Amino acid sequence: MSNIVDYANLNVGDAIPNMVKENISRTQLALFAGASGDHNPIHLDDEEAKSGGLPGVIVHGMLTMAFLGQVLTGWVPQNQLRGWNARFVSMAFPGDTITCKGVVAEKISENGENQVKLDISAENQKGDNILIGTAVVAIT
Repeated sequence: MSNIVDYANLNVGDAIPNMVKENISRTQLALFAGASGDHNPIHLDDEEAKSGGLPGVIVHGMLTMAFLGQVLTGWVPQNQLRGWNARFVSMAFPGDTITCKGVVAEKISENGENQVKLDISAENQKGDNILIGTAVVAIT
């Protein structure tokens, strides 16, 4: 459930609550493949992934992107999300723990609405970024 966020008390540099997804499993990958329609064998079959030059199965990038969406909507209701983007900077693998984070980068007013721009990221257990990006949310 989302918390009430007060614009007046938010400051640049404030962090939103982290979200941790521990030990990404092959079952998660199979379920995400079914839900998303992305059945690319690099996400499901070690031999296929290795034949493509990878060390083995990799986590769907869009699954990690979904985790970023989840950290945002855990902080504010979905209807307050005005936009977000991220770029893929590294791969995640089964067994990884992914931590999603956000930090207030800027307070803005757009069309009479109080908003904050966040720097967002998803990183693995070694602290390596998997995704980095930004999000804009309305704060009532």
